[in-house]
Amino acid sequence: MKTNMGKADRLIRIMIAIIAGLLIYFDVVSGTLAYILLAIAAIFVLTSLVSFCPLYAVFGMNTCKVKKRE
Repeated sequence: MKTNMGKADRLIRIMIAIIAGLLIYFDVVSGTLAYILLAIAAIFVLTSLVSFCPLYAVFGMNTCKVKKRE
């Protein structure tokens, strides 16, 4: 897998996952929506840890800065 996520993208995803986790923990969201948010948060954390987003690869996106070789 080739890295396709930059630091800012990873940080934003982690923050969204933390917010979703807090919403679930404090019972702001419950039921089916809580499970959906939990799944999305888990995906965000996983993709942030490996710095690879499969959807970015499908759409040809890349937010990672690549060093140019001289």
